[in-house]
Amino acid sequence: MYKSFYNLRLNPFEITPDPSFLFSTARHNEALASLYYGVRARKGFVVLTGEVGTGKTMLVRCVLELLRRTGVAFAYVFNPSLSALEFIRYIAGDFGLSVAGKAKDELVLSLSAFLVDRQQRKLSTLHVVDEAHHLSPELLEEVRLLTNLETTQQKLLQIVLAGQPELDQMLDSFELRQIKQRIALRCHLEPLNLEETRGYIQRRLQIAGGPPDVMIFSEAAANAIFRHSNGFPRLINTICENALLSGYARRAAVIPAEVVDEVAHDLRLGVIITRGEKKNGASTAVKEQEKDELLRAVKTLMELHDYLQEMKSTETRETTDVPRRPY
Repeated sequence: MYKSFYNLRLNPFEITPDPSFLFSTARHNEALASLYYGVRARKGFVVLTGEVGTGKTMLVRCVLELLRRTGVAFAYVFNPSLSALEFIRYIAGDFGLSVAGKAKDELVLSLSAFLVDRQQRKLSTLHVVDEAHHLSPELLEEVRLLTNLETTQQKLLQIVLAGQPELDQMLDSFELRQIKQRIALRCHLEPLNLEETRGYIQRRLQIAGGPPDVMIFSEAAANAIFRHSNGFPRLINTICENALLSGYARRAAVIPAEVVDEVAHDLRLGVIITRGEKKNGASTAVKEQEKDELLRAVKTLMELHDYLQEMKSTETRETTDVPRRPY
């Protein structure tokens, strides 16, 4: 709707992880180099972490695109909520191996033979687990066992785990110390700062066909985008997409800060309710209800007490007023 109005060829702020829109910061370049080097040098285990919306999947897709050109075969698991058998079957199937009707031991043997064959041809093989913070302890143990596929010189299978900071907490646990000791490289993505956010917005607009000398978002609008997104690329995309729609509706050649503020308000970006707050809210409601019931019970008891006292006083008066019979 807004592309022709703003002279754009593409939608610049799609939230899908398109590697062509990669905006490289120093941290992103370091993570990209670590992932690429870890696989090419056959280091075995590499871990990438970052908060929600920092661009982990985008970075992984970029690495895979680079590695594909060098002949690296990879299996990419994006939903690790699987059983152990499903997990192994998924990996083998993604490598193009036959999995129909095979038991787990057969799948592992087929996978091992596949990896040995590739190693003999001096080819690297990669297994990527995205959203790895959802891995169960059982699956993490399966991942560890896959690293046992090795020769005396090098690992046959390179593994990249990408996930939220909870993944770091899992790997730091005592139960998973065997996996932690095998990690060769770890990298972490941070949100963008204000200057990077401005560059991110402008680069996306330019890749989408926007004139390099035209500022579609005012400086105040860019500052507002950073303030509402806290530098998380996914939120930046969502805010900018909605702001472009609002700007188009208003026929605004340059989007002002108030449009961004309205979009952020409509998206409820400032509203975050944690589980604890929900629980506390429910507890507060229950406590208020219990308090009301207690007050009603106390009131009833007081009324009953007053009634009994009144009955007692009446009986006393009646007894006092009755004349005694002479004997």
